[in-house]
Amino acid sequence: MGRLQGLLFALATVALVVLATFYFTRPWLPPLKSDRIAIDHAIWLSLVVTGAVFILTNLLLAYFSWRYQDDGRTRAAYWHHNPRLEWSWTLVTALIMCTFLFKALNLWAAVNAEPPADAMLIEVTGQQFAWNVRYPGPDGMLGRTDHLLASQENPIGLDKSDPHAADDVLLLNQLYLPQDRAVRVQVRSMDVIHSFFLPNFRVKQDALPGMTVQIWFTPKETGDFEIACAEHCGLGHYRMRGQVHVVPVAQFDKALADAAVQ
Repeated sequence: MGRLQGLLFALATVALVVLATFYFTRPWLPPLKSDRIAIDHAIWLSLVVTGAVFILTNLLLAYFSWRYQDDGRTRAAYWHHNPRLEWSWTLVTALIMCTFLFKALNLWAAVNAEPPADAMLIEVTGQQFAWNVRYPGPDGMLGRTDHLLASQENPIGLDKSDPHAADDVLLLNQLYLPQDRAVRVQVRSMDVIHSFFLPNFRVKQDALPGMTVQIWFTPKETGDFEIACAEHCGLGHYRMRGQVHVVPVAQFDKALADAAVQ
């Protein structure tokens, strides 16, 4: 029985490796359209290391099942510890985990670093069930908001007595971005927790009531992409879908002006 178990484990491991290799030769992440390539590298590193450990563990399990099978004659022997072996796997595991931690902390610091001084300011406010996207006008400043002023006609509670609010541009479920220019996005929520998710840009940030969280990134390729909500936010969650439009910098002002009058 032990020989059969070892053979089955080995065959299952080989089949898994073949299927995984075939599967991962095809793109499985959405095509990257921003400067966040380091996130893809971190995902691939995690998959390669954990995949190698999984394969090695199963091959060893198959070998031990075959090599130390019960022959019905040998008396079983038991031992509870092997200090050298236990220190070895503990130190190797700790080294791998510390490497992951070091790279993750550096990636986190890079993602949350201060944006460039010339980054374009955009505000995205989630509400049940839409994304409100706001751009500052020629004055370069966003008008003040107050949730007590929110209504069906004024979904983000814009204080129209603030002179900076007069030229703000507000779009619904449409986010226009300039190619190759950093954008600084302030993420808010008017009601419940939403999650602002741009799969092609490797951007995902929870929108929390009462808080404004800033993220930044640089779009690299033109095209139309998806805005999704990655947090179940109510019965109309399925409606929390918008479009990202990345356009050349020279065409951005016109594209935004055209969208504002639609």
